[in-house]
Amino acid sequence: MKQLIIILLFLLQGSWLFAQQEKSLVHKGNELYQQKKYTEAEANYRKSMEKRKNVEGDFNLGDALFKQKKFTEAGEQFNQLAGASSNKNIAAKAYHNLGNSLLENKKLEESIDAYKKSLINNPKDEETRYNLAYAQEKLKEQQKKDKDNKDKKKNDKNQDKKNQNKDDKNKDNKDQNKKDQDKKDQDKKDQDKKDQDKKDQKDGQQPQPNKLSKEDAERMLDALNNDEKQTQEKLKNKKLKGVKMHIEKDW
Repeated sequence: MKQLIIILLFLLQGSWLFAQQEKSLVHKGNELYQQKKYTEAEANYRKSMEKRKNVEGDFNLGDALFKQKKFTEAGEQFNQLAGASSNKNIAAKAYHNLGNSLLENKKLEESIDAYKKSLINNPKDEETRYNLAYAQEKLKEQQKKDKDNKDKKKNDKNQDKKNQNKDDKNKDNKDQNKKDQDKKDQDKKDQDKKDQDKKDQKDGQQPQPNKLSKEDAERMLDALNNDEKQTQEKLKNKKLKGVKMHIEKDW
């Protein structure tokens, strides 16, 4: 029985020593925190938690991480603390700080949700209410900015499409104009050729053989045959008629 009492006293003494060490580390951490030595404060809070889990050490560790701008780690710490605490006041503060950590990380919707949970646990907290309104306003600004950027991209895309259509139309018009001009030039060449042919015919020049029609060739051949017959007929008549001779005076 005496041995059992000694063992219990030893265990109680050991537990008390651990508690004192844990409190000492938390206290030291708080002093360092007040001196803005947040890295050293974080180290003491972590050591105190190794001795024994405690709410003060958990909460202050999150604060120290936040002050070092380790917002993701701080958020994880506050989220774990808020979910595990049955004390509404502690949960409200943890959710409030979680909201701040998320807000710093530009996670606006998540921060709004955290602030709302904080107010559920403590509806009278005006600071949390203010932060909630601030985060909601920031979210509206972000959504408007996103919408404006989306509209601008859409307008730029439509403008690019219009410009492309305009370029295509100009190219088509240019191609068509070139075709029209080529046709006009060809028509002019053809007309000039016809005019030259008419002029040549008027001046008595015969068209080139490769340009004669079958009818024109036949008419020309008939004309040549008729001329030849007329010439032969004239020569024949001269032979028959004879040539008059000079008659000399008979003495």
